[in-house]
Amino acid sequence: MRPLLLLLAAASGAGAGAEPLATVTVSASRTGLIGVAESANAGVVTGKQLAARSVYRAGELLEAAPGLIVSQHSGEGKANQFYLRGFNLDHGTDLRTTVDGMLVNQRSHGHGQGWTDLNFLIPELVSKLEYRKGPYYAPEGDFAAAGAAAVSYADRLEQGIASIGLGQHGFRRALLADSPEFKAGRLLYAVELLNNDGPFTAPDAYRKRSGVLRYSQGSGGNRFNLTAMAYQGRWNATDQIPARALARGELGRFDALDTSDGGNAQRYSISGAWRRSAGAHASRINAWLAHNVLDLYSNFTYFLDDPVNGDQFNQRDRRTSAGLDARHVVQGSWFGLESETAFGLQLENDNIANGLFNTVARKRLATTRQDRVREASAGLYLENSTRWREKFRTVAGLRADLYRFKVDSDNARNSGTTHDAIASPKLNLIFGPWARTEYYLNMGTGFHSNDARGTTMTVDPKNRFAPVDPVAPLVRARGLETGLRTELVPGLQSSLSLYRLDFDSELVFVGDAGTTEAGRASRRSGFEINNYYKPVSWLTIDTDLAFAHARFRDADPAGRRIPGAVEGVASVALAVEKGRFTSALQLRHFGARPLLEDNSVRSHGTTTLNGRIGYRLSRALRLELEGFNLTDRRASAVDYYYASRLASEAPGSSTEDIHFHPIESRSFRLTLTAHF
Repeated sequence: MRPLLLLLAAASGAGAGAEPLATVTVSASRTGLIGVAESANAGVVTGKQLAARSVYRAGELLEAAPGLIVSQHSGEGKANQFYLRGFNLDHGTDLRTTVDGMLVNQRSHGHGQGWTDLNFLIPELVSKLEYRKGPYYAPEGDFAAAGAAAVSYADRLEQGIASIGLGQHGFRRALLADSPEFKAGRLLYAVELLNNDGPFTAPDAYRKRSGVLRYSQGSGGNRFNLTAMAYQGRWNATDQIPARALARGELGRFDALDTSDGGNAQRYSISGAWRRSAGAHASRINAWLAHNVLDLYSNFTYFLDDPVNGDQFNQRDRRTSAGLDARHVVQGSWFGLESETAFGLQLENDNIANGLFNTVARKRLATTRQDRVREASAGLYLENSTRWREKFRTVAGLRADLYRFKVDSDNARNSGTTHDAIASPKLNLIFGPWARTEYYLNMGTGFHSNDARGTTMTVDPKNRFAPVDPVAPLVRARGLETGLRTELVPGLQSSLSLYRLDFDSELVFVGDAGTTEAGRASRRSGFEINNYYKPVSWLTIDTDLAFAHARFRDADPAGRRIPGAVEGVASVALAVEKGRFTSALQLRHFGARPLLEDNSVRSHGTTTLNGRIGYRLSRALRLELEGFNLTDRRASAVDYYYASRLASEAPGSSTEDIHFHPIESRSFRLTLTAHF
């Protein structure tokens, strides 16, 4: 009730002697990076630019990074599906994601390596998004080969926020947030309550409860904050369905085969950030402690393995993670040349308990495996930036990572301890600018870690304990890229990247296990074109285009295509701010993908149009209408090809088929926001 009372108070006081509130303005242009960036693929998106975007779910904020698609193939509380640079990144592998310096990717996760659950995000608190692509940056370690996204929360809000949103498909949301002065600093608080059913026959019934409490002091390079976050989510899930069931009229697009699928998740964290700068020295330390809980219930093959009870399984993951990210920068001269050197240390330790169980209607029938995993890592890096000439500078780095995996399995043959280490050199050459245009040549190596259980596994508990070979703990990636960034045309910022990325081992989705496994070596090459244009003060235009050519590098009769590898991605976004009105349109397309190695089965492309229009009723009150999938396209959020069996099909039979999850039908949300 409190958010509603605040809204009513704001409305009644806005026109009758209320104290004027500060006007919120939108910055004139995106942050210029010529002379600062190390490549054409890096960028910064401000909080005000993010606020102009329509997002169906919180994780879609990351789509502000050009070429990145954020989707969903199950219930709303499940971690998002990510696509970037020819990768189906599943739930986050090879896209390193941090929030306020805390690594979100979860290692050796019960569902998939690098599990990245961003449902705890509160979009109104995000002050900026920084993104980088490719293995060219020394501070970016595990999971960063395709790209890295860093989300930062604000220490201070310009105004307090109380908002209530209502929409179709059971959407309801309330938010209360402010950052009043407290002692010598600021105390930021935020509470978000969200319900969403989606268009599905068996409603998602997603219930989100999220909160943030932060104390901060200082500003700029001399500040610190302490933050507590809490999130709880629970949901039902309409997982992907087989195309044949839709064609035969057995299911509708939004029907489910197992209405008991779904899950619940919890995340609690305490973190601190400290910054100090004096003269030529600057230091930064981020430290965090996080506890995550997930119970996920899925059924991808229906009655293939168990014709009586069905194939539902439960993936359980409990973990406590602690991390430290420290960096010290020294500015000075090197043989008379302008130079800056950074030293970094990154530590993380995960204590994990996870398991895989056979279930029916979320009731446990049998245990496939249970494990205790202890995974620890240490990363050290050195990075030097030197300007050799007026029009030539370099950024060179060397990173070293050491990992220890200890697995205590319920089957002693899958227990053990492994170690691995890897060194990753980086080199970036930057030329210019000439005519407000800068040129880049980037090269480097990176890596992703594999699931700790795979490094010690010798028998397959799902396949009558058949012998298997352990996987490599750390998998190397090698990247090469050239590009340019230009601001030659007034009001227009453009960048072009041409890249190649090789992996020693590809992670491939396994339908019946709902996870990924290490596979063949791969290569991706492609290009990206990004444009940000502000022709007049009240209009901005974003246009991004990306294409990737993805292949396995070895010869195999099965074929060389990488299943799920996205080929073409494009987006166009228009934003208008004129007087009391604001509006925006976002056209988003991600193209067809091969679903089999021989390219004999392919998915269709998906194009959606989202939009919003807002009207400032007063200085304190704003009304906004958002629309999603405005053209009501009947497309897929994800497609897979694998074998399954329906209850209506003959026992012992199996059918290879496309299994898809539909994008949500057209829907609208209305939000009333009061600033105080």
